[in-house]
Amino acid sequence: MIEFEIVGEPVGKGRPRFSTLNGHAVAFTPAKTASYENLVKISYQQKYAGLVIDAGVPIVAHIDAYFTIPKSTSKKARAEMLSGKRRPTKKPDADNIIKSVLDALNGIAYHDDSQVVGVAISKYYSNFPRVVVKLIPSADIT
Repeated sequence: MIEFEIVGEPVGKGRPRFSTLNGHAVAFTPAKTASYENLVKISYQQKYAGLVIDAGVPIVAHIDAYFTIPKSTSKKARAEMLSGKRRPTKKPDADNIIKSVLDALNGIAYHDDSQVVGVAISKYYSNFPRVVVKLIPSADIT
């Protein structure tokens, strides 16, 4: 199993933006998304430099996203958030977090994201915002 952490507030994949260049429509990735995907790559490579799951090997991904507790939160609500009784229902959406993480790891942790056959994601509150990623190759899937 491969497990690593991306430090900082979770960021979802932004919609592509369009512009015109010499009269042609050009799509580009928003700067915030590109920056976060680079952070994902760096976080992976710092721990698993050069490790790439073989092509064709099925992978299950588990992603836990931890969000900062808003400063205006009451002590009671803060305790509920830290215990997991209250969970984030705010943006970014879970599916966009999945996209930003898995797209960033494409060609870095595995040959192609088509190898990912299952995904589980959970959103929590924490005093330490981060995303924890676990990639489980098929040999380890039970």
